[in-house]
Amino acid sequence: MDYEYAPLRLPSNVDRLTAAAQLAIQAEFSGWELARVQLFRDGTRQVMLRRKVQSNLQPGLIT
Repeated sequence: MDYEYAPLRLPSNVDRLTAAAQLAIQAEFSGWELARVQLFRDGTRQVMLRRKVQSNLQPGLIT
C-alpha cells in the first residue's frame, strides 16, 4: 500500500491532552493516522501522520 506522509511539529507549550485532541480531529476529518511521535528534550514533539493515497480513477474508465 502507498501512503502519503505529513510531518507536524508541536511546540513545547502544547500539553499531551491538547496534542491528542488536535490529532484526533485530523484523523476524524482528514483521514490521517498516527505513524510516529518523537519527543525532544526541549519538550517539542515531531509527529508523522500518514494516510492511504487515494486514486481518482473511476472503475471501468481508462485514462
